[in-house]
Amino acid sequence: MKLHDLILAAAVASVPLDSHADPLAAFDVAEDLSRFIHAGAPVFEDGMPAYGNAFVTQGYIYPAGTLDGDVEGTLASGDPAFPDLVIGEWTCDGYFIADGMRTETGAMVITRQVYRFDSGDLLISHGGELADPGVSVTRAVTGGTGEYAAAPAEIEQVLLGMSEGYGVRLQIELGRDGRS
Repeated sequence: MKLHDLILAAAVASVPLDSHADPLAAFDVAEDLSRFIHAGAPVFEDGMPAYGNAFVTQGYIYPAGTLDGDVEGTLASGDPAFPDLVIGEWTCDGYFIADGMRTETGAMVITRQVYRFDSGDLLISHGGELADPGVSVTRAVTGGTGEYAAAPAEIEQVLLGMSEGYGVRLQIELGRDGRS
């Protein structure tokens, strides 16, 4: 083997395999209710979060379409329903608005969502979330790293539904236009 072949082989071997991967255009999120924590006040008489209640929660990121057709992405234990398909972790914090956890339509919470992919890349969005399943809401992309550093300025989020314990199932789609 010639010296320039060895140098080329060493250069190729030193490049991470995912360094040329494109960011995902869409993905699904399943909340792990065992990690949902809300503030002690304000709450309704039954302890459910009321307007102004702060919370934090986490869940799993799956490839787009994994949660189609009312598929639950989290088991009752909090484990992912499809561990081999998990591509990252979702963290969400925010505040209940409107009628808190009793909101039946329209904006229910204002949140920041951090999508941490297994590659180490991050995508961050801020905005309102709706109580209405199947309705798209636009959220601002406020940051990203790695393949998401030049992410579009907005994403579309659709609530697919809630699990029996009120855990959200979401579909996320990145906007088509990149930032300038």
